Amino acid sequence: MIDMIEKEENIISEEEAAQYDRQIRLWGLDAQKRLRGSRVLLVGLRGLGAEVAKNLILAGVKGLTLLDHEQVTEESRRAQFLIPVDANGQNHAQASLERAQFLNPMVEVKADTDQVESKSDDFFLQFDAVCLTGCSKDLMMHVDQLCASKNIKVFCGDVFGYHGYMFSDLGQEHHYVEEKPKIVKPSEETNDGPEVKKPKIDPNETTMVKRTASFCSLKEALEIDWTSEEVKGRLKRTPSDYFLLQVLLKFRTDKGRNPDPASYAEDSQLLLQIRDDVLEALGVNADLLPDSFVSYCFSEMAPVCAVVGGVLGQEIVKALSQRDAPHRNFFFFDGLKGSGVVDYFCAK
Repeated sequence: MIDMIEKEENIISEEEAAQYDRQIRLWGLDAQKRLRGSRVLLVGLRGLGAEVAKNLILAGVKGLTLLDHEQVTEESRRAQFLIPVDANGQNHAQASLERAQFLNPMVEVKADTDQVESKSDDFFLQFDAVCLTGCSKDLMMHVDQLCASKNIKVFCGDVFGYHGYMFSDLGQEHHYVEEKPKIVKPSEETNDGPEVKKPKIDPNETTMVKRTASFCSLKEALEIDWTSEEVKGRLKRTPSDYFLLQVLLKFRTDKGRNPDPASYAEDSQLLLQIRDDVLEALGVNADLLPDSFVSYCFSEMAPVCAVVGGVLGQEIVKALSQRDAPHRNFFFFDGLKGSGVVDYFCAK
């Protein structure tokens, strides 16, 4: 049975029913009501954050809090369509608020200009889902562990040049429904041979099937022992972007920022050194990331933000509405190959 507490105020009005008519037809009234009763925290309002915000607002969550303490620069505005062109020097979240709210007046959109590291644990527990972009590895693991204890859905994502990823932790038991073709059982009265008695799939009818999925934590996903015999066999099925992510998160931990095009030469050399150190510590061959990777992981690219933000936003919508099978746990996008990879190697 779907385990979701329906909130008393979570009622679809006639105006909302008209606004979300297409979505209600697509995934049902119950799913839209769950979505309409959900509050989401989105950390980071750069290019990826703007895409996620757009998708959540248009889908019709109850409330969305935009949290970002940084100021708008020309570089940070290039992939961010919610910020006006004359907003340099303003706060990212505050500058994005007007256009974000305009997308759907029925959603309560708020801007918070505090630094995410300054927030108390209780702050994160007031939401149904938390989405972290542009955050440090330690912060993401802390928030993930904190929210898991209260059954709050956690999502992480980033875009680095041509590369992007998303991670989701929906807890030990995430319940959802999935639409499947209906299987028609033959009548017991028929006796026309064995072929007639076999169940048949009716493509014109569907039925809703209840499912449960279990997710691992971000800490478990990032701290896999690649030297163990059990895990070695998975290495060939693991995209190189997983190890690229490890390198870029270490860069962010060491430098407090992402690789900067303004210091390309210096940052490129540092990335190569971090690559060698990280992959050696993980017990995998450095050849997994050839030297050329440093040319493709600087800044945010708007098309990559659109792809990753679309997937990330849709996964949040699916999790909150409890409709359709979720990704477990990583999605990686490689703009050089023009393809995305959903990987299940760390899922339970």
